[in-house]
Amino acid sequence: MPEGYPLNLRQVLLYLGQDGFWVAECLSLPGCVSQGETREAAVQSIREGIEGYVLALKDDGLPVPAEPFDAVLLAV
Repeated sequence: MPEGYPLNLRQVLLYLGQDGFWVAECLSLPGCVSQGETREAAVQSIREGIEGYVLALKDDGLPVPAEPFDAVLLAV
């Protein structure tokens, strides 16, 4: 993880879905996806989802994937 980042910080992809709801995905945690009627609601929901995902991994004795901070958004 790059120096200076909090250990619990995750990259999240946020976009408007086809149904008009905002979709939030944490790419470093496969399957960790949430949504909300607003951007703010989607962000709050994915925060809760990430927290639950990490807790479930720890409860099961599984490793928590590192956040590589390597996502790049390009417009082409």
